[in-house]
Amino acid sequence: MSFNATPFIERRARLLASMRKAGGGVAIIPTAPEVMRNRDADYPYRHDSYFYYLTGFTEPEAVVVLVAGKESRSILFCRDKNLEREIWDGYRFGPQAAQQQFGFDAAHAIDELDKSMPALLADAPAIYYALGHDDKRDAQLQRWLQGVRALARSGVAAPGAVVDVSVLLDDMRLFKDSFEIDLMKRAGVISAEAHCRAMRIARPGLLEYQLEAELLHEFRRNGSQYPAYGSIVATGANSCVLHYRAGDAELKDGDLVLIDAGCELDSYASDITRTFPANGKFSGPQKELYEIVLAAQNAAVAEIVPGKRFMDGHDAAVRVLAQGMLDTGLLDKNRVGSLQDVIEKGDYRQFYMHRTGHWLGMDVHDVGDYRDPPAADGSKPWRTLQPGMVLTVEPGIYVRPGEGVPEKYWNIGIRIEDDAHVTATGCELLTTGVPSKVDDIEALMRQG
Repeated sequence: MSFNATPFIERRARLLASMRKAGGGVAIIPTAPEVMRNRDADYPYRHDSYFYYLTGFTEPEAVVVLVAGKESRSILFCRDKNLEREIWDGYRFGPQAAQQQFGFDAAHAIDELDKSMPALLADAPAIYYALGHDDKRDAQLQRWLQGVRALARSGVAAPGAVVDVSVLLDDMRLFKDSFEIDLMKRAGVISAEAHCRAMRIARPGLLEYQLEAELLHEFRRNGSQYPAYGSIVATGANSCVLHYRAGDAELKDGDLVLIDAGCELDSYASDITRTFPANGKFSGPQKELYEIVLAAQNAAVAEIVPGKRFMDGHDAAVRVLAQGMLDTGLLDKNRVGSLQDVIEKGDYRQFYMHRTGHWLGMDVHDVGDYRDPPAADGSKPWRTLQPGMVLTVEPGIYVRPGEGVPEKYWNIGIRIEDDAHVTATGCELLTTGVPSKVDDIEALMRQG
């Protein structure tokens, strides 16, 4: 598939416009370093999300520099062509091909970065850079500034301010364009297929890591480069551990299986959770709690419309979950009081202890503030939802054994999660390709 540089060129132009509006300067955004796993074997390389957002360039050892002045420029520093290293490590674009392919005004070898930066920073009003993320890069920036300051008697001024460029980029990344939404839809389709595959194959006697292998197979088979995060495959009591990783526990007749897994496609994540019975049939208590969680998700989805607050969906889900806890006896009405009492005192947190969603994009827990700027009275209200935002919707119930907790619900952990794109009129779920209703799940599992 041919590479489309247009979205990346447009993003660089938007960032440069913001910088010019603030008085100009130079932005420096490096990609992620390669990390050694052990001896001479590296971890699989994954570029920095900010860097990729502006460039589309996936090679290591690269930096993008944006100069916002009388004439704005975008410059890429990357690895030079090296035919000998390409025999070992694969193709390198090199500066000349990278400039043409990715639409930069100029491109140079990464070895020229130290020599070039003092001149680029000379007389710049400000540096746009994320300090504190990489000590090596921070020290390199200090050396460049020292080089500029050494020219002070020649009338050259060093930048007078350092601006956190990630603040500008976070707000840009929070709002997805059509190019990004299309990728996230495709990632959602692949992930949904993987969950369906796991449901069809699941049966008592399998091990958690064997189901994980089926997920990874489906991700890669359909073009995903990586899982978006470490897959959670949890059966029985493990389903009550929120960040459990797939282990070697055996799926047992009568237990539930909770899978939280999503693929990454061309640097964009998906995030789906489904819970289903290992034997293909929900028991009475399992179905009872599952229907509560599904109703909570539906209530949250109804609140994902422009103009609503980020936390409105969470509050709607909590109300349904808390009422369900009272109705089932998970919470004793005589002890905890009314529904409003349960919500105000937070008693529901015994069985539901996380928020109902988070931003989603290039990172599974994506960037962007969750609160709007401070109001006139100093308060910071939750962020208002607007078209282009993407967030997860993931209520759950997790019942650990305990005094006063009905035994029939012990070790039942349930979470249902989908990805929601805020549209002009409401929201579009990107992950509906895997069933979430009890009857549909059981029907799919019978196909296995």
